[in-house]
Amino acid sequence: MSAVGKAIWFIETHFAGDISLDDIARSAGVSRYYLARAFSLATGRSVMGYVRGRRLTEAARSLSNGAPDILSVALDTGYGSHEAFTRAFRDQFGLTPEAVRAQRRTCNLDLVEPIKLDETLIEDLKPVRFENGKPLLIAGLGERYTWESSKAIPAQWQRLVPYLGTIPRQVGRTTFGVSCNGDDEGNFDYIAGTEVTDFSGLPTAFSRLRLGERKYAVFAHREHISAIRRTVCTIWTKWLPDSGHEAADAPGFERFGEAFDFPTGTGSFEIWIPIKA
Repeated sequence: MSAVGKAIWFIETHFAGDISLDDIARSAGVSRYYLARAFSLATGRSVMGYVRGRRLTEAARSLSNGAPDILSVALDTGYGSHEAFTRAFRDQFGLTPEAVRAQRRTCNLDLVEPIKLDETLIEDLKPVRFENGKPLLIAGLGERYTWESSKAIPAQWQRLVPYLGTIPRQVGRTTFGVSCNGDDEGNFDYIAGTEVTDFSGLPTAFSRLRLGERKYAVFAHREHISAIRRTVCTIWTKWLPDSGHEAADAPGFERFGEAFDFPTGTGSFEIWIPIKA
């Protein structure tokens, strides 16, 4: 069973209790950084967001069945007060616990059901190469996402394209999609940008990021860009565990050369995964 599969099993058998990201990572035999990244790529949800969603889903079912005491449901779900529970419940479902108990149904709620992993990983992943990446200055448009909201990244690239070729001190025509500053809740920054020689004169809306010299495992993606999640999921849940290498807690990125066509999403590009030397 993969580390993500082990994590899901642990969550499903323990989510009613007080569990942390460290507990889940320990049960899966991997680091918290690895699990946070691999879980999100494999499922489209953050680890703790999934835990929270499963707890609140079971609470919603209990309420819809007429649970008489909302505070008891809150305590059973791991919340220390009615107020904290109500706030989390409304954020998850858009309704209060009282409203769900009154309507006696959950069909209008976006419940978080147990995840069944898609096992169709790529069998013939293109051979990896290793690179000692040089220091880079990346400038471009940055946004903060959750794994659930990251489907908006293509629109971010759409906003960047008009800038390309006019960015001050731009180096060549290669573009980079950099993921960085991830946290335990599954939030991360994504910068769609280019290499520059320095950060002076950039548009005020631009984000700036320095990438240090680091070792990377590099993978070619030659399918349509819409299949990128399958490739990245294969890297994190199959190649990395089998390779003996360990992912570094550092930014990773997609590298788009002139062979890639943004309007159609076709053409090859590369996925650079930071690994410990």
